[in-house]
Amino acid sequence: MEAIITVVGFLGAGKTTLLKHLMIDYIDKGWKPFIILNDYENANLDAQQFIEQIEPKQIKALSGSCICCSGINELRDFVNRVPKRTKGITLIEANGTSDACSLMSFLGVGLNDRFLPPIQISVVDVKNWQKRGEHNELEANQIQVSSLIVLTHIEDMPSDRVTFVIEELYKLNPLAEIINMDEIDVSLIPKLSPSKNNAQQFEHLKTHWSSCSSDLPNLPNSNCIYDICDALPKGILRVKGCTQIGNEEAYTYFERTPNGEVFVRPFRGIPITGSKLLTIGPGSEPELLEKAIKMCVLQ
Repeated sequence: MEAIITVVGFLGAGKTTLLKHLMIDYIDKGWKPFIILNDYENANLDAQQFIEQIEPKQIKALSGSCICCSGINELRDFVNRVPKRTKGITLIEANGTSDACSLMSFLGVGLNDRFLPPIQISVVDVKNWQKRGEHNELEANQIQVSSLIVLTHIEDMPSDRVTFVIEELYKLNPLAEIINMDEIDVSLIPKLSPSKNNAQQFEHLKTHWSSCSSDLPNLPNSNCIYDICDALPKGILRVKGCTQIGNEEAYTYFERTPNGEVFVRPFRGIPITGSKLLTIGPGSEPELLEKAIKMCVLQ
């Protein structure tokens, strides 16, 4: 039977990093992973970053719907169509605002008998855990029915902060195993049992956030990336973009995390949807993106 692993966690916690880690480890050990990525806007942008390690036909991007509610049928139907493989495993990354408890309640209903009951892994950003203001409840929801919790962003964190976060996690989910990224043994993950922890009641509509995207022209220089990120309100929790800089033929990817940090890195290949600027969070409107782009490019 084939295991289904769902990776959940707040925006910027490190879900994609964990997913890549799992994928590479499984491939190295002779497994054949199938990857499903979900995001509000243009999940293909993230999906393209996996194709150097995995064939394009083994990865699926689901954009524009929330897989914990409106998109659950599409997700379930697609999982049921995942091709049978020897040593197959299906890895699903949920968008950063998913109602993780609802996702696990609904995903396991109606799957083919060849699949094991889905297992959930939560990614927790130790540095920013429960520093999300009005979104703390959502972040807490995302760990309550997980069998495994993976700690990230622990570099340079004092030991008392790490201990505090672990204690808080156990209060919410005393049945979970809690480890760091480098402690993961992928051979043990398919053997985990679905969580039997009782989750606290959560208002599902709190997971429904606005999102939008806009075409992004070539930028004169890399400083424009930081200018665009600075021009967008802090209430917009996630900013992503991909475009060309100056006369460079290669594309550059950038993102602004919920705590305001901006990261820039090379993009592998050419984005299939063209150069884009994407935002997730309250206040995401195309007019706002276009204004920020125009102000930064023309100044």
